[in-house]
Amino acid sequence: MGLSKLNSLYREVILDHSDHPHHKHALADSTSTITLKNPTCGDVINLDVKLDATDHIADIGFTGDGCTISQSSASMMTDAVMGKSKEEALHMAKTFSDMVMGKEHPQADLDQLEDAAILSSIMQFPARIKCATLSWWALQRALMREEDQVTKED
Repeated sequence: MGLSKLNSLYREVILDHSDHPHHKHALADSTSTITLKNPTCGDVINLDVKLDATDHIADIGFTGDGCTISQSSASMMTDAVMGKSKEEALHMAKTFSDMVMGKEHPQADLDQLEDAAILSSIMQFPARIKCATLSWWALQRALMREEDQVTKED
């Protein structure tokens, strides 16, 4: 497949996730909720995560507004981490953050990101990196907050 066709396919996937985001809803019974803002672009992500008794993501949802990149990245992230353990999801968030900064990871790690792996080209546009990583940062903080809450209760 030619580079222009590949870029066109990537744009289509990004636009589809932005126009028809997956898991874009609030959760009434989340175990952790967080709101992050990107003042540079005006993006706002409200992330709700529900962990089950085995620390797997039983449900996830996001609300908020933002640019095409932030909304599509949030949609892709929720798809990729659904059903994953907290540890797997944290590893995926680190992989994603590293990827958009140009750091290399094994292909197996990138494959775990599913559609979100196509955002690796965002590193060519430094101003958009925050847009792409906002939901992944929210995921990390929500899961770490969940860990803090469990530690405080023990």
